[in-house]
Amino acid sequence: MASIARITTISSRSDESFEDAVRQGIARANETLRGIEGAWVKDHVVNIADGRITSWQVNLEVTFVLDDGHSSGGGAGS
Repeated sequence: MASIARITTISSRSDESFEDAVRQGIARANETLRGIEGAWVKDHVVNIADGRITSWQVNLEVTFVLDDGHSSGGGAGS
């Protein structure tokens, strides 16, 4: 059986690190999307104030498999 995937872009920011921003972004996406299979860090940016890094931001391309339509219900990915 073939599967069809979709890619969505999300942005996540952390006060700690790029790794934390990625973790938070994936955790949040997982609350809404089903079938997440991977993510690609498209961009990463630091935000600066007064010469100091204030936050780390990532833009993620999240790949998830679309439902096959045979299950009941709806929601994201349907």
